[in-house]
Amino acid sequence: MKTDDKLSLRIIRKIAFVSIIFVCIFAIGVIAAKSDVNSIKIVFADDCETTVMTAKTVVSEILEENHIMLEADEQVHPSLDSTIDLTKTITISKATAEKKIIAEEVESVSTEEILGNYVTITEKIITEQVEIPFETVTKDVSSSGTDTTNKVLQEGENGLKEVKYKVKLQDNEEIERQTLSETIIKEPVDKIIQISTKITSRSSGSRASSGTISASVEGKTPTVVTLNTSAYCAASCGGNTRTASGATASSWHTVAAGRGYPAGTVIYIPYFANKPNGGWFVVQDTGGAITNNHLDIWMDSMSECLSFGRRNLECHIYR
Repeated sequence: MKTDDKLSLRIIRKIAFVSIIFVCIFAIGVIAAKSDVNSIKIVFADDCETTVMTAKTVVSEILEENHIMLEADEQVHPSLDSTIDLTKTITISKATAEKKIIAEEVESVSTEEILGNYVTITEKIITEQVEIPFETVTKDVSSSGTDTTNKVLQEGENGLKEVKYKVKLQDNEEIERQTLSETIIKEPVDKIIQISTKITSRSSGSRASSGTISASVEGKTPTVVTLNTSAYCAASCGGNTRTASGATASSWHTVAAGRGYPAGTVIYIPYFANKPNGGWFVVQDTGGAITNNHLDIWMDSMSECLSFGRRNLECHIYR
């Protein structure tokens, strides 16, 4: 009986031991099944390589797990703190690659050849005086559609300026010039040309009269204004032909103007350029109804005055 009991006890112990082993193996299998085990290839600097199985993903942990230490002159890719990439490869290489220096034969060059290929570039500051060309100014005091004549009222004269340059020279030849400053020494004088209406007359007497009037204002620049112009005659003055200046009024010569145009003022009216006086008049009269914006022209008859009526005309005033 005791022998049977001992046998049963041994059998129970064997069954328990086998069960424990089975449970351990099962547990390890379950843990392994739950772990992500990777096959990692490690390539060394001497081109040797090995493959390890690991559940770790950080490069430094994988190397430490496999007792791999880096030398001072070695580097690893990916870096130690990186996680393993999709290639599942860790590469260890030398930190610096040794450069090979290849000596090449160079033909000897003489000092004379080196100096011969050397280009001398110098810079210097120079100052020059440069003329400033004058401009031509045209003053047109003529009436459009009539014959004109030109007269130089003022001759032109060039000015002068001092210019400072920075000049770059290559082998004493100028290759670049830069303006640094300009100083005016003398201002240019404009040339002034006056365009005026050419005087034409129908009779020798009128030609002499208009020529005398125009000659008296030669070289002067007129003021061009527009005046409201009418006409008057002896009939409108009660037969009186004596003007305020004391002169006897005459057609194509006498005009009455406001106080702003004193007796003796010469007025050229382009509208009358083809008349016997060539358009030239002299202020000889005035009147209570005559203002500075109004001009009255003496004519021979009332019919001429009525025919002329009242017009706004361009007038060139010579004071």
